Amino acid sequence: MDYKKTGFDTKAVHAGDIHEPFGAVVTPIYQTSTFAFRDADHGARLFAGEEEGYIYTRIGNPTIRSLEDKLAALENGTGAVAFGSGMGAVSALFATFLGQGDHIISTSAVYGPSRGILETYFRNFGVASTFVDTSDPFAVEKAIQNNTKLIYIETPTNPTIVLTDIEQVAAIAHQYDIPVAVDNTFSSPVLQNPLDLGADIVLHSLTKFINGHADIVGGALITKDEETLKKLRKTMAYFGANMDPHQAYMVYRGAKTLSLRVLKAQENAMKIAEWLEKHPKIQWVKYPGLPSHPQHELAKRQMRGPGSMMSFGVKGGLEAGKKLMNSVELAKLAVSLGGVETLIQHPASMTHAGLSPQARQQAGITDELIRFSVGIEDAEDLIADLEQALDKI
Repeated sequence: MDYKKTGFDTKAVHAGDIHEPFGAVVTPIYQTSTFAFRDADHGARLFAGEEEGYIYTRIGNPTIRSLEDKLAALENGTGAVAFGSGMGAVSALFATFLGQGDHIISTSAVYGPSRGILETYFRNFGVASTFVDTSDPFAVEKAIQNNTKLIYIETPTNPTIVLTDIEQVAAIAHQYDIPVAVDNTFSSPVLQNPLDLGADIVLHSLTKFINGHADIVGGALITKDEETLKKLRKTMAYFGANMDPHQAYMVYRGAKTLSLRVLKAQENAMKIAEWLEKHPKIQWVKYPGLPSHPQHELAKRQMRGPGSMMSFGVKGGLEAGKKLMNSVELAKLAVSLGGVETLIQHPASMTHAGLSPQARQQAGITDELIRFSVGIEDAEDLIADLEQALDKI
């Protein structure tokens, strides 16, 4: 079936299904390290790339390929490569496009470890990085150098919830023949499709919304063209950054309910953001669904909804924020995001603690900033939980 002609939820449920001989409705877990060849010539053709098939699970596996096909369908891409973690995908992306003497431009507030490996390991390998406010397309163009080989953006950003105009940045980058990769983790394919807006590669931490149940880690890269897909798959195989078949099965299953979870969490987030914005102990709220968000109009144009991620500041700074985080009873004090459960955390001392104070300041990650990943619980219960916690400040 051509899933390009179906709706999103049909793709989420059916794209990538394997039609195997026993008629299983659910894609099986092919828990094997290696695959037998029909004969010597068959093996030779597989290694030469002359025939489709499977050799060794580090290189490819039917369960993993089913997930990859589903992800490609959801992001309107040519194909996808799955990885053992989101950072495995980030590392493979950088390793594929960047070498000694090359330069990359990225978002200032990009996910902490993504920035961290550029400023440490890739710097040691002779790769230069420039971090700018990519919400300003002119800042992106100004940062372009003769050796710039990749522009890597995250929108909305983690944890500052700043948006980048993908279409504008892609148009600028392509004038200089520079590919654009977008970390689409915060939005998921339900709310945003960067390839449709001009990006060349989409990255997801599958740990988050796509799996959605906080029980596995995983990553993926989805591409617009076949040539880039082959390069990324080769990097994955050589680095040994492959996903495990059971991991793939779990993500494949979680993805079937993706839009149901994302839209329910988004509905909750809108109610909570509006409530927080009116609370006397809250200094500010950053949520794209609020008219007060400086890029509210861009969110309406670029995304199909504002999502369920927000950040806010508590009056009284870090100590007041710690009191709030220690007082919530329903929300879990934990890193990660995008699961069915609501999570709360403090980026400056947790997910982005590895960045220098100067880098955090440049990215807008202030000490009072609290990140809130809204889940699918009843919104009234989440608001009551925040209210009792704020009452203790």
